[in-house]
Amino acid sequence: MRIGIDVGGTFTDVVLIDDQTGRIHYTKTLTTPANRALGVIEGLQTILELASAQAGQIDTIVHGTTTGTNALIERKGARTGLVTTAGFRDVLEIARIERPAAGLYDIFVDLPAPLVPRYLRVEVDERVGASGEIVRPLDEASARQAITYLKTQGVEAIAICLIFGFRNPVHEQRLRELCREILPGVSVSLASEIAPEFREYERTSTAVINAYLQPVIEHYLDNLAGELARHYGQVDLRIMQASGGSMTVEDARDRAVNMVNSGPAGGALAAAYVGQRAGDEQIVGVDMGGTSFDIGLIVGGEPRTSAEGEFEGYPVKIPMIDVHAIGAGGGSLAWIDRGGALNVGPESAGADPGPACYGRGDRPTVTDANLVLGRLNPAYFLGGAMKLDIERARQAIREHVAEPLGLSVEAAAAGIIRVVNANMTRGINTNTVEKGLDVRNFTLLPYGGAGPIHAVDLAQELGMQRVIVPPYPGTLSALGLLVANTRYDYVATLAVDEDQVVAADLEVRFAGLEVQGRAQLQAQHVPADRIRLVRSADMRYTGQSYELNTPFPDSDPLNDEAIRSVIDTFHELHYRVYAYGSVDEKVEFVNLRLAAIGLAPEVKLGAAPVTGGADPVKGHHPVYFFGHDFVDTPTLDRTKLAPGAALSGPCLVEEPASTTVIPPGARAWVDKVGSLIIEWG
Repeated sequence: MRIGIDVGGTFTDVVLIDDQTGRIHYTKTLTTPANRALGVIEGLQTILELASAQAGQIDTIVHGTTTGTNALIERKGARTGLVTTAGFRDVLEIARIERPAAGLYDIFVDLPAPLVPRYLRVEVDERVGASGEIVRPLDEASARQAITYLKTQGVEAIAICLIFGFRNPVHEQRLRELCREILPGVSVSLASEIAPEFREYERTSTAVINAYLQPVIEHYLDNLAGELARHYGQVDLRIMQASGGSMTVEDARDRAVNMVNSGPAGGALAAAYVGQRAGDEQIVGVDMGGTSFDIGLIVGGEPRTSAEGEFEGYPVKIPMIDVHAIGAGGGSLAWIDRGGALNVGPESAGADPGPACYGRGDRPTVTDANLVLGRLNPAYFLGGAMKLDIERARQAIREHVAEPLGLSVEAAAAGIIRVVNANMTRGINTNTVEKGLDVRNFTLLPYGGAGPIHAVDLAQELGMQRVIVPPYPGTLSALGLLVANTRYDYVATLAVDEDQVVAADLEVRFAGLEVQGRAQLQAQHVPADRIRLVRSADMRYTGQSYELNTPFPDSDPLNDEAIRSVIDTFHELHYRVYAYGSVDEKVEFVNLRLAAIGLAPEVKLGAAPVTGGADPVKGHHPVYFFGHDFVDTPTLDRTKLAPGAALSGPCLVEEPASTTVIPPGARAWVDKVGSLIIEWG
């Protein structure tokens, strides 16, 4: 049995797959912000009871968490120092000498302050040349002085990033030895290990983020592993990465930056998996949970990935699935600004106190609005495990929104939904239209507890024609963790033009990366027949500033024909991405990349057995639909809808972890794996 656990801001989602029977069990528990491990243990206990299983039957637990993301958002990482080459102390502030895109119209917007203030950035006397040669040996006296100064400042972590350290890491490695001698117990991150490639600002930023988060992640993982061991003995715990692969706890302790956005990456993998089984490879996957709204694009059946990105405005040079998050979830707070306008989010009620209807808070949220509009069943939230207080929700909306705006409670609730929907459609447009993609050619695949409630409204607003609500939508990100393979990524900077590339030289470089990757997977007992080594290169036209990652063809060993094929693929890819390509221009090979992948067991997704009687209708009640006001609407039990079942709106389709809203004029049916396909028009 394998278990996926996704710890979000409001809920902790748990999915168990029995590989022998193919059965899938799932549950949601409230996240415990003070000690997230407690929510994980509660979820595990619940899922084992549901599956009638014992802890000894668990083969693997794959875990995604927002711990690193939250530490960045809240600026609650470690007190971090930076050691760099003399003369490069201000790389983090000089950056790219650009203002953020939002600054085009807002003069008050600025880049985020560096995670390491200037007084905690120190220089050492050394220099490595562009080809890796030692230009000036490391002056250990200056190194000891710099590290001793950081000790007096009480740093908890140190990032080391020297000029051209990725070409020759010997000085960075010596500095780590000195740090461990002078500052025993302090976390040390080497840029030459975290991001061993060119671009000094991005490399420094990545190493700093890793150092900033490492003590936080180490504490979290040690606490989680300790709780698991105390309750269940030794378990094989894997940690999800932003790249869409998993890694061991030991590796995660050293690569904290790779854990940021790990939960959303699992959701994107699951969206691609479900889309493929529905015969649809152009997907906008949206995860609307309690706190955020995560948007991931599936193009050609695979999640869009990149070799670099941003976390909270800070650039990172790691492979990652491209997922964009905005503050729009079921717990997003509705509020009136000083101009009298209604706003929703980005602040969230979180798990504590949660929406007003949870019984502890008194401020209105999106969940409260959906409850007032009849889109949620107060007696069946989380399958009936949690009762919702509709009168408390009405009072919160009345006090904070309806009365200040002179509206009825119902009109105010509808306004809250309109505003949050507008925020979400704007976020989807940013990730499609602004990237040259026509959103009308995509299918919307919603998940998260709140995603299916809003999905059809969003799709219709965007001009999309189809929605796929997957099985287990409320816990799909946790299911995606079990789809994920074990993965490690390696990179080597090359930086040569195409006419200087020698196939034999590239083969030697790739072979060296493959030795590392194969050894790391074999150390984790991945069978040889489950190992895949995927080669690619970051390439660009000579003189360009940024690269496109281009796959290599299967060729053993590499030859001139294979190199020509890679160049041709780059031209085609460049044209597809930018609507421009020039076969007459020289191409530069910048970085060689290798993904070492250990294939996970296949998830056999199928429709759950239909339970109970033949009639899926649970009852009728008034539900608000835009353009129709309140309409008497049936509620259907999704567990009683067999493949081939056809529905017509208006109706609600209810299941333990989510509710799907199907408006008037829409039609739906259940496909062979249990997905609910919704169309209209």
